[in-house]
Amino acid sequence: MMKRILIVKLSAIGDVIHALPVAHALKKGFPDCKITWVVEKPALELVKANAYVDEVIVFEKGQCKTWSGIRQYAPGFISELRRRRFDLSLDLQGLFKSAAIASLSGATERLVYCNARELSNWMGKRVCGPNQGGHIVEQYLDVVRALGVNCGSTDFGLTIPDEAAATTETLANFAGLDMTQDYVILAPGANWPNKRWQPEHFAALADKLFDDKLIPVLIGGPGDDYFSNDILKAALIPPIDLTGRTTLLELAQLIRHAKLVVGGDTGPVHLATALNTPVLMLMGPTNPERNGPYGKSNAVLTVPYECAGCWKRECRYGKECLTVLSPDAVYQEAVKLLKGSTIIV
Repeated sequence: MMKRILIVKLSAIGDVIHALPVAHALKKGFPDCKITWVVEKPALELVKANAYVDEVIVFEKGQCKTWSGIRQYAPGFISELRRRRFDLSLDLQGLFKSAAIASLSGATERLVYCNARELSNWMGKRVCGPNQGGHIVEQYLDVVRALGVNCGSTDFGLTIPDEAAATTETLANFAGLDMTQDYVILAPGANWPNKRWQPEHFAALADKLFDDKLIPVLIGGPGDDYFSNDILKAALIPPIDLTGRTTLLELAQLIRHAKLVVGGDTGPVHLATALNTPVLMLMGPTNPERNGPYGKSNAVLTVPYECAGCWKRECRYGKECLTVLSPDAVYQEAVKLLKGSTIIV
């Protein structure tokens, strides 16, 4: 029986969230195993909050930008991995750097999903499971299924410490939000420009929510201030703005108590699905079958273009991809989801 298992999933936040159920599945299949996860700093808090991960090792990406940095950093990092004597490694990133980490760990068995790139499939056994065309969560779980494990129900394993819950309430109150009120989270940011809904549309949606006595709350990282500021300027009544003011765990607590989260294919929206908060995801360049919100109490609005799901960061036709999704259409879909919760609007 495997005792020491290494998971390599470094980034991005949404991708790490999708991989979290792997830890629960491994514990179900191998109850006595010890799971170590290698992750980069941006998603560190989420992995540490997973109840099924025993140990977390941070990969300092910034230390490896130059050959001199690699020479200084790599020996100690590799030594830290190898002293754990891993029996198995799961490379869920599928890139050269993740494959190198899995290989250099000294794990006696190494698995990588079959869509691996950058020659990473040369450094591990490729797993091509039954969900190759399905959701990315199920694709990651196929790697565990290849070990003969019946994964059963999906569990993201997120636990929010009491301290984070308390500071979230303080932050919310300071911004003017009582978390016992009915509020909807708006997540305007995304790494790809064509994953973002226009600020004017978010502002119009916020006004409609206020009309229904629902409080719109803006969230995001520090780099999302630009989008939030445009929304605040365009809205008749400015939403509560918590953009860049929360840690990941504080954001998770805020999301957990929301009635709905609206946004594109981005980390905070996927975090909502992991916390069983209803989600309305607006999608254009990415595929809902693979990257849509995971779970049944969610909805997707996709652009009506033949090129939808192109997987391009910038539109080859010069379209502002999500603009075609009107505030009215998004509001009507939001109403349907809210009727399924404790609020009737």
